[in-house]
Amino acid sequence: MPKFIITGGQKLSGEISVGGAKNNAQIMIPVALLSTETMTIKNVPQIDGVEKSLELMRDLGAEIKEGDHQLEINTTGLNKNELDKKIADKFRTSVMFVGPILARLGKVKFPHPGGCVIGATGRPIDLFLEGFEALGAKVEIKNKYYHISAKKLKGGDFFFTIMSVTGTQSMIMTACLADGTTTLGNCAMEPEIVALADYLNSQGAKISGAGTPTIVIEGVEKIKGGICEIIPDRIETGSFALMAAATNSEIKITNCNPEHILYLLKIFDKIGVNYEKGNNWLLMKKSGEIKSYDLKTHEYPGFSTDLQSPYVVLMTQAHGTSLIQETIYDRRLLWADMLSQMGANIIMCDPHRVSVNGPTKLYAKKLISPDIRAGIALVIAALIAEGTTEIDNIYQIDRGYEQLDVRLKKLGAAIERAE
Repeated sequence: MPKFIITGGQKLSGEISVGGAKNNAQIMIPVALLSTETMTIKNVPQIDGVEKSLELMRDLGAEIKEGDHQLEINTTGLNKNELDKKIADKFRTSVMFVGPILARLGKVKFPHPGGCVIGATGRPIDLFLEGFEALGAKVEIKNKYYHISAKKLKGGDFFFTIMSVTGTQSMIMTACLADGTTTLGNCAMEPEIVALADYLNSQGAKISGAGTPTIVIEGVEKIKGGICEIIPDRIETGSFALMAAATNSEIKITNCNPEHILYLLKIFDKIGVNYEKGNNWLLMKKSGEIKSYDLKTHEYPGFSTDLQSPYVVLMTQAHGTSLIQETIYDRRLLWADMLSQMGANIIMCDPHRVSVNGPTKLYAKKLISPDIRAGIALVIAALIAEGTTEIDNIYQIDRGYEQLDVRLKKLGAAIERAE
């Protein structure tokens, strides 16, 4: 299994380009199922989730041409209404294929996404099932498979009891080809949702309100094929900005959209992190003393849970005590124990809150990346730490950050990928 070997304390500088958004690319691939015409997707990140999505598309009968960060997908030959369990088990966003297949073929069969057993707690798909039922679909569970059918989907009203990004996106896609008007309430407002609606509208859909809590979709007979460009990854943008701040480095982040991380930039203003921004770039500058600042994660446009982990690392270098509260995912702060092993002064108040006292010196350790976002945080911590850190299970990091080691080397980081 590959691992990163990182020697900390190196001076970082230069430019780093942001790739296409993971959470946009993995959604736009199943969008191709809504049309019989060819869809071209540009600025596609070369990450594991994209490869798994393409594997599932091919199994469904799609023809795919791959270029340099570009895809051409034609689903005229869609010949299956069942998601292959061996593929769907590998990634949770396989559930995003369900709505388009249901809208296109009138029925779909699939296992619980990501390999979890039906009924398991953690990341259930109840909202998806309830949403399909609101559009007139029948949902059944047989032999550990979901069976969803509808002779013709019909527009309806649906209110999300939990604000869900993928749930909102799934309902937008599914309702596009339904008869009548669908109104969605308490919708997520992430930029990836706006990007989805913008593309579908350009191909004949009638969607209004994307980026607000209420979205209205008027069903249409046909969605055309067209060209879609994946938006810059705002989580990668924020991760690199936090890396620059934590290492006190001057780094220019290009091909990004600073407007997508305004909450983080407002915090930088408060704690003394220096930066400049333009339409598609962010220049992180060296700063003096950084102040501690309490944080609570929140749905967009609040502070993203995916940036919580690298923010905790920054707070280990800040002066004072900060309370970090995770409100989106249970147990997502447990990784902070690894920072304590590196010398950080962190108190676990409960599974949802940690108190970070800084600044503290960090020391190299042998670590295992538990997930994508904790993984990038451990990389940042290793760049600060004294000595050489080994981070195992970097498959998790590769899922969200394309060729991270190659890009960080160009900034001067002493990072190697090894077996």
